[in-house]
Amino acid sequence: MIKRVLPYEGLLHEVVEHDGVLYFGGIVPEDTSLDMSGQANDVLGQLSRLLEPLGSDLANVLQVTIYMTDLKEKAAFNAAWKAHFAEAHLPARAAIGVADLGPGVKLEITATAARAR
Repeated sequence: MIKRVLPYEGLLHEVVEHDGVLYFGGIVPEDTSLDMSGQANDVLGQLSRLLEPLGSDLANVLQVTIYMTDLKEKAAFNAAWKAHFAEAHLPARAAIGVADLGPGVKLEITATAARAR
């Protein structure tokens, strides 16, 4: 059975679940005035908050894809990443450079996680 939650503007569901695996659509920063570190903390915090009511947490994230408008800012992103993920629970990930994500948006992430409980 496929479960879809958090519909967004008739375009997508923020989370789709199948067999205990959670698939998260693109998460962008809520405050686009922040620098890369602030935007990274914003999106990773959103991911954490989305996981909780679904019976999971950051320790159960399997994979993350990060889309960045400037890969020169990857070090700032990595600092935030390390603050959110314990070394023992680091997911697989890829960072991809893109031309544009919208006004002020420096990054967008997608993620896959396992339901913990």
